[in-house]
Amino acid sequence: MPSPDRPLRVLTWHVHGSYLNYLTSVPVTWLLPVRPDRSAGYGGRGPTFTWGDNVVEVPAEQVRELDVDLVLTQSRANWEHDRHELLGDRVGALPRVHVEHDPPPRWPNEALHPVQDPDALLVHVTAFNALMWDSGRTPSTVVDHGVKVPTDAPEWTGATPRAVTVVNNLWNRGRRLGPDVFERVAASVPVDLAGMDGGRHATWLGDVPLAQLHRRLPAYRVFFNPIRYTSLGLAVCEAMALGLPVVGLATTEMATAVRNGVNGYVETDPERLVPHLRRLLADRDEAAALSAGARAVAAERFGIERFVRDWTRVLEASAGRSRAVG
Repeated sequence: MPSPDRPLRVLTWHVHGSYLNYLTSVPVTWLLPVRPDRSAGYGGRGPTFTWGDNVVEVPAEQVRELDVDLVLTQSRANWEHDRHELLGDRVGALPRVHVEHDPPPRWPNEALHPVQDPDALLVHVTAFNALMWDSGRTPSTVVDHGVKVPTDAPEWTGATPRAVTVVNNLWNRGRRLGPDVFERVAASVPVDLAGMDGGRHATWLGDVPLAQLHRRLPAYRVFFNPIRYTSLGLAVCEAMALGLPVVGLATTEMATAVRNGVNGYVETDPERLVPHLRRLLADRDEAAALSAGARAVAAERFGIERFVRDWTRVLEASAGRSRAVG
């Protein structure tokens, strides 16, 4: 059992940078394995975010000798290969938690999660993911997203009567990201796009660094999310925290995060999104009312303080500092 006199030491991998950025708000020591080539999962702290002193890079070949309290895997490769390679014979003796960032990639009704271990804990980032995956013999829980935006970010003005979308690699990740939905809507409504590899869109803003993006978004009237089928995007949560009304598809966790007439509009028919967007671009007063709702929903559901509490409880319970996750 780890000593209560020092922070937990948690081994994890740099898989989803934005999520890891928020996860490292949890006051434990995060050990990130690195390799000289900074290959996938082994990029360490990386240059994109400002990391705290509790985020420590460790050479991958030295992990086996480290004092580790818990292993937090974040991808199938982490679970099936990386942890075994780095920890060797110790892997079965260490407490283990797996974060599932996505719903099942194919038909979900019979989707048995690849992590099948009654001594592990499977953490879903949305209730929708937990609903769709069959966790089998692995105990599971849900920790909703938590986000924070700069305290000096400007307040929402909606002064720019355009929509904005934030998606990386929109045209390279299949129908689930909704490139066809984006194109249909963008043909009828002025939409700017931010994110990696979006150059085929006429008003691509580029791959804007997160801190800059958080300062630019509040000028936009509305946030448009074209994604069909992934977990609830952190970009959506961040947009709400910045006060942007959200318009998107009523699929996955979006159906609960966005309430029609409160903080935006969601529909299952993409054609019904266009009238909502047109109306909000023409009516700043309605957009302002939804902006207040967006901030309220973000504060209530996606506050970073709640996220940190939930994850602290999960990690301490799994590492043996308390008896149950609850």
